[in-house]
Amino acid sequence: MKNKWHIVNYIFSLLIVIVGVVGIFYVNNQVPEQLELSSTLLTSGENEGDAPVQDTPKGLSDVIDESQTRVVKIETKTGSIGSGFLYNDKGDIITNAHVVAGVKEVTVITATGERLDGTVIGISESTDVALVRVEELTEMEPMILSLDVPEIGDDVLAIGSPFGFENTVTTGIISGVNRNFEIPPYNFENVYQITAQIAPGNSGGPLVNLKTGEVVGINSAVIEQTSIGFSIPITNVIGLLQLWSNTPMMVLPNIDDSEFPYNGIDGDGDSAKDMAVFLINLFYENINFHDYITAYSFLGRAMQVSTPYEEFRGKYLSTDWVTVEDIWLEEEGSRGDTHTVMGTISTQERVDGRSTLKKYEVTYTVGFENDQLKIITMEEEEIE
Repeated sequence: MKNKWHIVNYIFSLLIVIVGVVGIFYVNNQVPEQLELSSTLLTSGENEGDAPVQDTPKGLSDVIDESQTRVVKIETKTGSIGSGFLYNDKGDIITNAHVVAGVKEVTVITATGERLDGTVIGISESTDVALVRVEELTEMEPMILSLDVPEIGDDVLAIGSPFGFENTVTTGIISGVNRNFEIPPYNFENVYQITAQIAPGNSGGPLVNLKTGEVVGINSAVIEQTSIGFSIPITNVIGLLQLWSNTPMMVLPNIDDSEFPYNGIDGDGDSAKDMAVFLINLFYENINFHDYITAYSFLGRAMQVSTPYEEFRGKYLSTDWVTVEDIWLEEEGSRGDTHTVMGTISTQERVDGRSTLKKYEVTYTVGFENDQLKIITMEEEEIE
């Protein structure tokens, strides 16, 4: 019996040795090969060995540079001024219906100042959207449209020609979605509410998602005396745009939108007041972009003579951000050619290497020089 147990123990020990040898062989030869295999977590369509591609958010300057060359100013013989942007490689420009209502031919001014002939090939009687074809822009790379619905709080840019200031960029966020209202003859359904400042002349310009650089909406309307604007989602009108592009309208409908409040710049007193307030906001927008050259161009001749550009630039180099807290028209000049604009602003400034919040009471005189709206005088007083 004792010899029998010795034989069993011998066989059991031999099996352990054999299993160990086989295990070592497997680890040395098979595991390294397994480690070299591609991960099963790669998304569909990726090649073996490729790492998943991550989207890199674009910078503000990149989005502006890429977008501005594809945004145009639109003028009509009826005096309407608006904006538009390139939609496809056929030279088709998206804009608002109220910008081109009542006309067939328009003038399109590109970012380089080239004036081109455009033809309205589609326009809606109930939705504030239209399509203009410019043959000279055929084959030019268009803007990228997005059918994704942005979220409240997403950063956006509004690009256009407010009050005729071409290729102006203002920033803001999506502050609301699914807004519904009517401004006869147009219905606005499920539109975006935005804080990016827009004004007459912005109409038809693109609303651009800052993260992706893609167009999510068409800027169309603003509540008077506020900074609340509205943009028509691209997803609402993409079907109409594709239809008009493939089959241009031969006969345009007769749209009566004479009472629509955003038909270009009419030059009346209220428009001049709005322009004065808008110019001050636009001035600080460019300071925040660190575009001191454009901001300086808004100053009148006398201010530029008394304050050379380098001195002006040096004043704002230590300013990280300016917020316009309140602004209003204080009084109109005796002949209606100048306006006094007052308000309060807060600034984030760097003083001795530390960030400091300051507040100022501001007073500006705004008027026309050589048919261009300028800041004639500027006074800022720091307040506690």
